[in-house]
Amino acid sequence: MWADIIDLHEFYESDLGQVARHMVRRGIRKLWPDVKGKTVLGVGYATPYLRHYRSEADRVLAFMPAPQGVMAWPDEGPNAAALVEENALPLPDASVDRVLLVHGLESSQAQRGLLEEIWRVMAGDGRLLVVAPNRRGVWARSDRSPFGLGHPFSQNELSRLLRHHGFTPTARERALFVPPLRSRTLLHSAAAWERIGAQWCPRFSGIVLAEAGKQIWAVNARRAEETRRPFVAKMPQAVPTPRSEVTD
Repeated sequence: MWADIIDLHEFYESDLGQVARHMVRRGIRKLWPDVKGKTVLGVGYATPYLRHYRSEADRVLAFMPAPQGVMAWPDEGPNAAALVEENALPLPDASVDRVLLVHGLESSQAQRGLLEEIWRVMAGDGRLLVVAPNRRGVWARSDRSPFGLGHPFSQNELSRLLRHHGFTPTARERALFVPPLRSRTLLHSAAAWERIGAQWCPRFSGIVLAEAGKQIWAVNARRAEETRRPFVAKMPQAVPTPRSEVTD
């Protein structure tokens, strides 16, 4: 189930959304500290996490799936957001250096098509970073945020899914240990929750992050196997003798 674009926007404008964005952004920045000279693509609803890359990357784009809806982004300057089909990204092959997938994989009804398209548009040395709700975390069980929609993942489940679709996991991170409550007192202590959670109960983070590279040889082998068809040779058949020849 896809979250509506209006609901996503309103969540990130709320106090809870601001805290979530700050904590998740720290995890993203930890894995991607430098994108200078890169082309960065956000898929899903990644714009809350793309803004700080606009001054560093060579180009930043935001693709939002049709079932979700689209909203112009950024507020200032030329629009860099587009409405797309999740299994048909309007970009040439190997044209993107970094792909940030947020509020996308857990909601997609066409995960294979989405991941194959991301694989196609990624450069050979490109990187994909998936941000998804943690199956064991409380955020996946709450309707207070879009992280409570769709299919949550464990860290190992997410890694297996990426491997199956031609990616090699390269790094992982966790974030969002503060509970999804709107208490101002609780939100003000979010930094402490992050420190304690990361140290003592990392498996119960609200979010899992998985970075992966492009596994070219594996996908080529899999595609060759899928397109291979068995050849069935027909046995020679005896030609029946016409009845007229038999009577003669």
